[in-house]
Amino acid sequence: MEISLSALIGIFLLSLLGSAFFSASETGMMATNRYRLRHLASQGHAGAKRVLRLLEHPDRMIGVILLGNNFVNTLASSVATIIAIKLGGEASVAIAALITTLALLIFGEVTPKMVAALLPERIAFPVSRLVLPLLTLLYPLVWIINLIGVSLLKLFGVSLPQNNHNNHQLNMDELRTLVHEAEGIIQLNHREMLLGILDLEKKTVEDIMIPRSDILGLNLDEPLATITNQITHAQHSRLLLFQNTIENVIGIIHLRKLLSYFQHNDLDKEILKQEASKELYFIPEGTSLYTQLLNFQRQKRRIGLVVNEYGDIQGLVTLEDILEEIVGEFTTSPDAFNRYVHPQTDSTYLVDASITIRDLNKALHWHLPTDGARTLNGLILNYLETIPQTGTSFRISNYPMEIIHVTNNAVKTVRVFPDKK
Repeated sequence: MEISLSALIGIFLLSLLGSAFFSASETGMMATNRYRLRHLASQGHAGAKRVLRLLEHPDRMIGVILLGNNFVNTLASSVATIIAIKLGGEASVAIAALITTLALLIFGEVTPKMVAALLPERIAFPVSRLVLPLLTLLYPLVWIINLIGVSLLKLFGVSLPQNNHNNHQLNMDELRTLVHEAEGIIQLNHREMLLGILDLEKKTVEDIMIPRSDILGLNLDEPLATITNQITHAQHSRLLLFQNTIENVIGIIHLRKLLSYFQHNDLDKEILKQEASKELYFIPEGTSLYTQLLNFQRQKRRIGLVVNEYGDIQGLVTLEDILEEIVGEFTTSPDAFNRYVHPQTDSTYLVDASITIRDLNKALHWHLPTDGARTLNGLILNYLETIPQTGTSFRISNYPMEIIHVTNNAVKTVRVFPDKK
């Protein structure tokens, strides 16, 4: 049956439209945000549910789209050839092929894919109404085509994963990057809290513990007057109670329990022993902050003593210390800062080298490396690989430093100059 020229032109234009539809469908659905789709689907969005159903088996979805796309492209080429023969004979077939290629490229591929990439949801939701029933209708043919394709890949030693679900799961580093890039969507302080939670797994109790040398406690070998004075001026609600050395720890005293004894002048060393909590809680060094936070919650604890593999006490960690890694400092402590860092009139700082690097970085917004030694003294000794002499100058991470005082084979005081980049 002879088909009129106008009908052939109509079929050609419909083929171009079909090519644009399938091209936009593929790009739109593959460019949609999976996590937003899941959110919308949980809110009952019908379009998101349809797209998620299609994306559960992307090989099938792509199969039906490519099947339809190749069909309409082939149809457009065939119809264009017939039109060319009708209008100019066989000599015009080459010109028709060039025109068809350009038309399919511009109107059937590039333009619809660009639009779909810019507006994936606005394209994916409506086209899924047609793609889903097409997949149901043509599934046997799509299954056969996919089977042939997989068989060919196996001949070349290429195996396809059975489950595509994990390809769209974020690992921790990718999640950190996502939070970092959420500027304008998530407030700065909220982003810092989220990053603090994610970083709990990377940090250990050693990174935030109060070092053994800085632990404030009550020594029962001291005179009672000295102990009473320490309790009176204590800045903490709980203090460690020990005999002679911290290794002989007896327990933890909650100072609130001692108020009645103070009122009646009944406080003595025996009462201190009685009131000290005997159930000490020990934490192995190397425990991640995330794990320890859960352990504190399970054990209903607030304080733990960090011990090494030999059982020696290395430091003390509190629940507050871990929470501050998430939400930031609860309170400012200028006295503690002034004890370690002393600004000078020439813009330098005299720093007690026993300060932890993390605290120094936080206080002065510096960027000294924290992946090795914990204290400034340890960082310097690791860098120089020897115990330096007074007056030794060097540079660590663009920070010029000068040794001011060395005692007991350790750096005591360091002068740090401003960052010299």
